[in-house]
Amino acid sequence: MGLIVFVLFLCLAFSLLLSKVKSGRGANWAKLFRIASVVVSISIFTYWFIKKSAVGVVNEAVGLQVINILPQTLDFYVININDADNNGILDVKHIGKIRPEHYRIEYLKMDQSDEYWITGYLGKKNLVYFSQHSVPNKNIDQIVEVQNYINQSVKLSDKAKKQVEAYNYENIKLGIWVTLDFLLLFLNLVLLLKRNRLSKKG
Repeated sequence: MGLIVFVLFLCLAFSLLLSKVKSGRGANWAKLFRIASVVVSISIFTYWFIKKSAVGVVNEAVGLQVINILPQTLDFYVININDADNNGILDVKHIGKIRPEHYRIEYLKMDQSDEYWITGYLGKKNLVYFSQHSVPNKNIDQIVEVQNYINQSVKLSDKAKKQVEAYNYENIKLGIWVTLDFLLLFLNLVLLLKRNRLSKKG
């Protein structure tokens, strides 16, 4: 998605420059490109937000229920160990903040994996929980009750922490580009609608 967002940024920025082309042989082509950029951008972002909002159930997924028994709200991440190429690729997902005596459900695609890790943060960087879980039977959903502040492996938790930091950094970068895209999209829409109103009045 990061590459698509960047390409949309370039198209919308170029569309904004083309708004200066108001006459001549290239005016119609410029307007057509601007309209196409706006329509495509709106379509892609609409699809993306609907997909992000939908429940993350996938075929042949293992349901994971994380229950927070601790007296404090923790921010949880699940890290799926993908061993398809024996490279130990770590796929990070943000489960979210779970209050005491509450739970969250996540769905893990385990067709190329049989292990996942769970990390819990108190605040942004204070890792206070780490557990390692195997999935011997992928037809049975997983339930993890977080009852203690534990770290089952300092070595693996350090690796997990780096992956979570990289995941959050990429999300921050993506958020900045999406914000810039929305700003350019808004400016392009305003200029297109303003131009159409002036054309109708003329």
